[in-house]
Amino acid sequence: MKDLLGCVMDIGEQMLLCGAEVHRVEDSVKRMCTALGAAQVDIFIITSSMVATVQIDDDTTYTQSRRVENVGTDIEKLHKLNNLSRAICKKPMTATEIQTELSNISLTTKRYPFWIECISYAIIAGSFTLFFGGNWIEALLSLLIGALIRFVVSLTENMLGNKILAKCLCSFSASALAFLCLRIGWVDSVDMIIVGNIMTLIPGIGLTNAVRDLFTGDSIAGLLRSIEAVLVALAIAAGYFLFIFLTGGVDA
Repeated sequence: MKDLLGCVMDIGEQMLLCGAEVHRVEDSVKRMCTALGAAQVDIFIITSSMVATVQIDDDTTYTQSRRVENVGTDIEKLHKLNNLSRAICKKPMTATEIQTELSNISLTTKRYPFWIECISYAIIAGSFTLFFGGNWIEALLSLLIGALIRFVVSLTENMLGNKILAKCLCSFSASALAFLCLRIGWVDSVDMIIVGNIMTLIPGIGLTNAVRDLFTGDSIAGLLRSIEAVLVALAIAAGYFLFIFLTGGVDA
């Protein structure tokens, strides 16, 4: 059971890293442990930590904990992990079989190429610029800046390892590029360009998961996610104000 608990914790950890809400992970881990022979399962999960204790029929108890870091979003991998958890509940597997399935999931789940991510950022930025009332020239410039912001996101996250500071620098960069377009004379206002690019940085999934955790009764996890989302939003605003403070803005 000890090895099986380790495998189940691996699945739960990977689900959290892929952006799953806490309630989903707790429910999945509990169901898998029960299907694998645990008589009682007690599990506590927040966004950065997992603790699980299982008891089998002979009163033997096993406890494992995990520190979870670098939570992101990978819906495809999360879907595969969900399918694996359901398969374990339907037909219990050995520890070796579970590890093999986990390895297959890691090998078969591929990240999108970097250039596709750049195009996605560009399309999102340009679309939101039009949505909020910008013209086609502003939307085109948002497309270009959005692609550049993806490079900045990659650099800051890899170099700093701090999500909040990275968002601040990305917002600073988006503001600087928008005001550069204003200085050159390509546009008369930077408002819609900045808004369009800031929308690519907003932690929408994190805030959504926070609300879901709160509604399902996971108050601690929900509050932690909410606080993180608010801090990221403040960091994005701080990046814009930092540029204005340092430069005084740019006159047309």
